[in-house]
Amino acid sequence: MSLKVFLELVEIKAKTASVLPFLLGICFSFYHYNHLEPSLSLVFFCAMFLFNMAVDILDNYNDYHHAVDVTDYKKNTNIIGREHLNPKVVFLWLSCFTILAALLGIYLVYKTGWPLLILGIFCFFIGIAYSSGPRPLSALPLGEVFSGFTMGFMITLICVYINNYQAFSWSWSNLLAIFLISLPNTLWIANLMLANNLCDYEEDEKNHRTTLVHYIGVKNGLYLFAFNNILAFASILLAIYLGLLPLILVLLIIFTAIFVWKQTRLLFAKQVKRETFICAVRILALCSSIQVFLFGLNCLFF
Repeated sequence: MSLKVFLELVEIKAKTASVLPFLLGICFSFYHYNHLEPSLSLVFFCAMFLFNMAVDILDNYNDYHHAVDVTDYKKNTNIIGREHLNPKVVFLWLSCFTILAALLGIYLVYKTGWPLLILGIFCFFIGIAYSSGPRPLSALPLGEVFSGFTMGFMITLICVYINNYQAFSWSWSNLLAIFLISLPNTLWIANLMLANNLCDYEEDEKNHRTTLVHYIGVKNGLYLFAFNNILAFASILLAIYLGLLPLILVLLIIFTAIFVWKQTRLLFAKQVKRETFICAVRILALCSSIQVFLFGLNCLFF
């Protein structure tokens, strides 16, 4: 297996969906707690990244084995069939990444306490259930909710907890604060899956995957995509007003609003995987990157 094929198998281009929520958690920890645990953060980053790759491998692996459209999708679209990969080798990579992530997670639980065990079990369950079983989450109208919540919110929450486990409060006010600052990433990550399902609508119908778009239709799916972008910006403004985010993040909205509007229009005009799915990726990458950059800039100099 070449490096290029391996990187496509683990969907390396989508890793911003986990890295940026992690970095947001780092910034929030420093901004509100003025404390970081660099070594524990590094271990968590490795565990998170390994499991993220494992989940994407599992997604491709299960799609390959469960494909109904054998002639086109299984042989020409899915990377395992298209690149003639050995499913046993793919499963070996999946197993290694999952075991390594679990071992690192157990070490973090040992260092920080049992609450992390509960959070970790939840994330592992969602990651595996995302594409496994007779009714995987990715083939149901729940995929957007679970992918956005788990990657957008849970990664940030775990990062904040690990960096401040000795003084972390599990009060509703603290959890809601973390949820609010992570809501933009949650919505943009949910939009990744929504855009993917919009572009794959016909293919999903052939393979009996009843995603959210199957129930609400393409038109309403596009409206939901646009609404999520508006809600993401509104949540940033609310978080700034409540003092959870620094005022400098107003620049995020100023810099990116027109860009997001143009990318949304492109998706509205055409829902083609190779042409317009990238619009959702661009929105997440640009907006989340600027959010983390400005947040980090404020932490360092203000």
